[in-house]
Amino acid sequence: MNKNKMGMIFGSFVGDALALGPHWVYNTNVIDKKFGRVQQYFKPLVSYHKGKKKGDFTHYGDQMLLLLESLATASGFDQKGFAKAWQSFFNGYEGYRDKATLTTLQNMTEGNNILESGSSSDDLGGAARIAPIVYCYAHDLESAIQAARYQTALTHNNPSVLDSAEFFVRLAFSALAGKKPSVTIPELLENRFQNTDIAEAVSLGLASQDKDTRTIIAEFGQMCSVEAALPGTIHLITKYENDFKEALVENVMAGGDGAARGMLVGMVLGAYSGIKALPEEWLDNLNARNRIDDFLLAVDNNQL
Repeated sequence: MNKNKMGMIFGSFVGDALALGPHWVYNTNVIDKKFGRVQQYFKPLVSYHKGKKKGDFTHYGDQMLLLLESLATASGFDQKGFAKAWQSFFNGYEGYRDKATLTTLQNMTEGNNILESGSSSDDLGGAARIAPIVYCYAHDLESAIQAARYQTALTHNNPSVLDSAEFFVRLAFSALAGKKPSVTIPELLENRFQNTDIAEAVSLGLASQDKDTRTIIAEFGQMCSVEAALPGTIHLITKYENDFKEALVENVMAGGDGAARGMLVGMVLGAYSGIKALPEEWLDNLNARNRIDDFLLAVDNNQL
């Protein structure tokens, strides 16, 4: 078992599960009053996540689990197979279906090419599902980048979201190799992403490392868009580089769309610090733990 790969994939899943309770609560005073300091899983406070229990995932995490299942059953990334599985899954989904999901489903229903039906949404959540791809293709950076961009475009065919997906694949690969994310991020920015739509957001995040987390995420914006969520994600990764738990707790305490931020922060810091950095309570109380273990075993066996 590769402890860093396990830390990466489970780090992303616990990042989503921890965010479920206060997800989309933008008033941080309400988070303080209703939850205190969020260091365990809670059922969702808002009504969007119908039927969800503590230890479940948001609709982001559900899609990440679906992607992992697809990788396990198809022995790798099957673009069309995943698209069909995604369409079937959301046609019967009882949880929240965001605008990107509804637009993509409508485009598919209207007879568009299933691989060209993605919305133009600029939500970072489209790029946040990629940990299973990095796990599956940890031996092949270019294949991981291609698959990550394809899975993102399925629902979020937007340049800034696609570039974010590639950025975090490259960052996760570097973290798996033991390189500090705080060193890799400015290198990626200078060498590969300087002239992209995400450059300013990454730069803002890097410059905020010494700022108070709740204050600076409120300043960046607690919303779902890349413009708001990406600098906050970079801030969390660099500020709490050596403290996985604190990074994810501070993320959800900042309010808003903590799920997308948390999935990416958990992926990168889990890859860097390994499975040992993840609280046992968080791992044990994931309701999908057994399914994740089974899918990871299948992915590993397919690579033998």
